[in-house]
Amino acid sequence: MSAIPQGRRTRRAALVGAVCALLVTGTALTGCDEDPDAGTNGVGKLAPAKIESRSRTAADSADAVRLSGTVVTSGRTYTLDMRLKSDGGTGSVTSKGATFGLLRVGEQLYLKADAGFWSQADGGDAKDGGSAAAGKLDGKYVRVPQEDPAYKRFSGFTDKDVLLDGLLTLHGTLATAGHHEQSGVRTIRISGDKGSGGTLDVSLEGTPYPLRLVRAGGAGTLTFTAWGENFDLTRPAPGDTVDYGRQLPSS
Repeated sequence: MSAIPQGRRTRRAALVGAVCALLVTGTALTGCDEDPDAGTNGVGKLAPAKIESRSRTAADSADAVRLSGTVVTSGRTYTLDMRLKSDGGTGSVTSKGATFGLLRVGEQLYLKADAGFWSQADGGDAKDGGSAAAGKLDGKYVRVPQEDPAYKRFSGFTDKDVLLDGLLTLHGTLATAGHHEQSGVRTIRISGDKGSGGTLDVSLEGTPYPLRLVRAGGAGTLTFTAWGENFDLTRPAPGDTVDYGRQLPSS
């Protein structure tokens, strides 16, 4: 059989494409459906549990990540914007209208906030010198003692492994929930119990990193970016650091 000339093949391909584009009835033509996994990393063709496993492995193996969004725990909503890696993290946390910065370098944790935050934490009583103390802490990195209960509560926001282990969990029976897009990146979405157990968008491009998580029970929505992008973590200068004492205000 003689080969079809190149020009004829091109015209035929163009004709098929035009027919597919113009098809508006319910009748499907063989070859018109585009494979949504074409040119991807292939995880979209895997079973949901395997997709979840691949995404967890990718997250655990990454040197760094940026995490932003909301987390609801014990009835309290936290808005996070954190950059994390194995030896620490930095970023901001907002809760009940108050925003504070966190920085952890190794085992040393620092909290940074304005005078209003510290005044509120101290009860805002000017008679006991609370306002004066808050002024001294304004914009400074306050070292959080490791024996302080606040250390355990806040250091978790700066620990990549602890935070991801606690967040990247879907509940119930897993299923795929279609192909989607997150910030211009194609994703495959998996869900727990048809969405009531949370949903997770996993990248179909390059490494199958988690890109977006909707937690079960309305417990927050998070996005994950800058996977593997290193950043500097340095202790603040002594002049920018204040040692609050043995314990931060309990509130």
